[in-house]
Amino acid sequence: MGRGEQVSRSRFTAPYIEIMDCTLRDGEQTSGVSFLPHEKLMIARKLLSDVNVDRIEVASARVSEGEKEAVKMICRYAESVGKLDCVEVLGFVDAHRSINWIDECGGKVINLLAKGSYKHCTQQLKKTPEEHLADIREAVDYAQHKGMSVNLYLEDWSSGMSQSPEYVYQLMDGLKDTGIKRFLLPDTLGIMNPLQCLESMHKMVKRYPNIHFDFHAHNDYDLAVSNSLAAVLSGAKGLHVTVNGLGERCGNAPLSSVQVILKDQFHAKTGIHESQLNDISRLVEGYSGIAIAANQPIIGENVFTQVAGVHADGDNKDNLYCNDLVPERFGRKREYALGKNSGRANIAKNLEELGLQLTAEQTQKVTRRITELGDKKELVTQDDLPYIVSDVLKHSAPEDKVKLVSYMVSTSYGLKPLASIKVNINGAAYEADCTGDGQYDAFVKALRKIYKEKLNRTFPILANYSVTIPPGGRTDALVQTVITWRNGDKLLRTRGLDADQTESAIKATFKMLNMIEDEISK
Repeated sequence: MGRGEQVSRSRFTAPYIEIMDCTLRDGEQTSGVSFLPHEKLMIARKLLSDVNVDRIEVASARVSEGEKEAVKMICRYAESVGKLDCVEVLGFVDAHRSINWIDECGGKVINLLAKGSYKHCTQQLKKTPEEHLADIREAVDYAQHKGMSVNLYLEDWSSGMSQSPEYVYQLMDGLKDTGIKRFLLPDTLGIMNPLQCLESMHKMVKRYPNIHFDFHAHNDYDLAVSNSLAAVLSGAKGLHVTVNGLGERCGNAPLSSVQVILKDQFHAKTGIHESQLNDISRLVEGYSGIAIAANQPIIGENVFTQVAGVHADGDNKDNLYCNDLVPERFGRKREYALGKNSGRANIAKNLEELGLQLTAEQTQKVTRRITELGDKKELVTQDDLPYIVSDVLKHSAPEDKVKLVSYMVSTSYGLKPLASIKVNINGAAYEADCTGDGQYDAFVKALRKIYKEKLNRTFPILANYSVTIPPGGRTDALVQTVITWRNGDKLLRTRGLDADQTESAIKATFKMLNMIEDEISK
């Protein structure tokens, strides 16, 4: 055991860490992100009931009437499931207007914003520390009189600790006995490094050992997760996170990353249900319009995908390339990419999943073909594998159970797009027409009509839709459309590739329908 490990273990015991999710408040301050009231409600329900975070911060007071309606809806829901005390709203020292606004919404917890640095107090508020302290105390008294719990943000606390620590202590000394439940310490400008965070948080905990401190990180130096963990090591009892790391400028500490590091690296306890992390990330991705990077830890599309053939070979030999971050832990599964670096082991893994059995010589031929396609930068997916096998080995291609016979999509000025389609499903032909908000929407609605009215079957719900158009201005470039579908409790992700965007989306759709039919026929 190394000296660093001895020190960390001697100073750190596994505590329970409260997780407060700020997606609906701080996350909505991401440029270009605005959640509708019903979207806020859906995210709040998911966070509280499924993901099981301890608390959620859902809005800033007095922003808009739409925001007020959203907070009312969330509070009604939270009260119905006995979690109203878990719903928090950011409020201000503003002659009670924020407190009254939250009260009208049915809220019971205010996160009151105060100034955590001398510079902010004197230059932004134009007040002395004594005046600001008196204003805070008066607001706290009023909120408590209204039956609210009060948490207090010390905005710009990180700068306050480095430039004016006596001011911070002056505020704390004047407020520690007011009944404030939690003191929330933000690195507002994202300027801290872990060593600074360790030192500053340690000073706060040592001076005020009986006070509950939360740490609120920002990611300007890509240190939000590291700083959050440093805060926990120094005695912080709560951390603030956002789904997918959303937030102003560079964002906040991502929920998924903070959770797994707390659990795996420090054996800390939280209430988080890890199996729900992928679902909440996809939900927020869809509502926010901010795509998750493919290599984002835990939740990125590629993080459980092995590319190198040697890695797949190692997995075949007792999971040699696996760590504690197993995909099943997060409701996902390990995948093996197909491309020029795949190797026979990768191909074998994919063939195994598809139930295809090939000889070593046949596998080598298929591997050679996939390598050739990869050299040409062509995308190869598991869905393409049966067709590659049939082409290389001169077998008959697998028969699609759902086929597009013909379709027409028309768009006219002043009218909704119209789609007329003819499909063949398990040998029977069906036709339908439908209008929609766009060409693809009209096409899908026509398909839904066939499944509902002709087959009496449910049609999967579109969960996410992503289009990738290669840069460079080439009008003949292939467009990739990736669509995520929810079929019952399963998520299906399919790709389509075509020069036409609508056509690529249609190809992805029929891949999905055939996957479902294949599953039914097993």
